[in-house]
Amino acid sequence: MERETRKALIAAYKERKVVAGLYAVECLATGDHWAGQAADLSTIWNRLDFTLRQGLHRHAGLQAAWRTHGPDAFRLKILETIDEDTPAFAADRLLRERLVHWCAELKAKRL
Repeated sequence: MERETRKALIAAYKERKVVAGLYAVECLATGDHWAGQAADLSTIWNRLDFTLRQGLHRHAGLQAAWRTHGPDAFRLKILETIDEDTPAFAADRLLRERLVHWCAELKAKRL
C-alpha cells in the first residue's frame, strides 16, 4: 500500500462518526437475546464475533449457545442510538437506563 493511500485511510478512520447505543444479539435457533451497550456500534459485531469464535466471551450462556448452534444462528440488532451531541455523563446514564428497559422488553440477558 502506498504511503499516501495509507495516510488517507488512517485520517478517514480517525474522522469517522462514532455512534454509541444499545444492541442485542439474537439466537435464531432458540429466540434467546443478550443485550448490551457500546461506545461504538460500528465495531461491536467484530468484537463479539472474535471473542465468541475464540471461545473467550465472558458471558457463559452466550458462549455456550454459540458453540451449540454455530455463528450462522446469530444476528446483531441495533436497538437504539444516542445522539452524538449528548454529553458523556448523560449518555452513560441514559445507556444504563435504556439497557434495563431493553433487557425487560426482550427478556434478554445483560452482556
